[in-house]
Amino acid sequence: MARFIPSAPSAAALAAGALALLACGSASAQVAGTWSVRLGATHIAPQVKSGNLSAPSFPGTTVDVHSASALTGGINYMVTDNWAIDVPVGLPFKHKFYGDGAISGVGQVGETKVIPATVFAQYRFGEANATFRPYVGLGVTYAKFFKERTTAPLNGLTGGTPANPTTASIDDKWGITPQIGFVWNINEKWFVDAAYYKSFLKTKTHLSSGQSIDIRLNPNVFAVGVGYRF
Repeated sequence: MARFIPSAPSAAALAAGALALLACGSASAQVAGTWSVRLGATHIAPQVKSGNLSAPSFPGTTVDVHSASALTGGINYMVTDNWAIDVPVGLPFKHKFYGDGAISGVGQVGETKVIPATVFAQYRFGEANATFRPYVGLGVTYAKFFKERTTAPLNGLTGGTPANPTTASIDDKWGITPQIGFVWNINEKWFVDAAYYKSFLKTKTHLSSGQSIDIRLNPNVFAVGVGYRF
């Protein structure tokens, strides 16, 4: 009488089983009530449209603001299987200001540190157990500027002296920030989060000389991080 001997499972069957286990494991990690944190980096690239420095100044005296990067992360809470609240956090960004327009050759005229505090409402597409989940978000940003510094070239342009240098202050402002991104789930706990967003932000710089300049920043923001779920 012949006896049935089960054959060894094929590689395809093993792979299918592994994927099924991953899917089951990830389902419990992406549902409502899940908290996660991440750590990575963010690059902010202002798309500057500068007004003219108020009188007395050369006509067409404008500024440019250079990009900056910083160590950042974030905290995320899944309100439902698809809706989430996301709060990016991180170190301050340091942006340098350079002369532009009529003063494009003078070099750096100042710098500032800024903390862009943002809260996003996100909608994540796909099922809760999906490995790849794109999302869209809409946030409100409060840009806090501090430690503004000026340079010798700015003193020369505005009548400042080494004994009485021209100082600057930048208005803190609110802005709207739309966002797109994705989460790639490595396993039940670990994931990669990447996003692009744009803050619509306009502020004003005030000089101790009594002059001021309006600056539309509207930065493009690129963020990536590795995260962990609880």
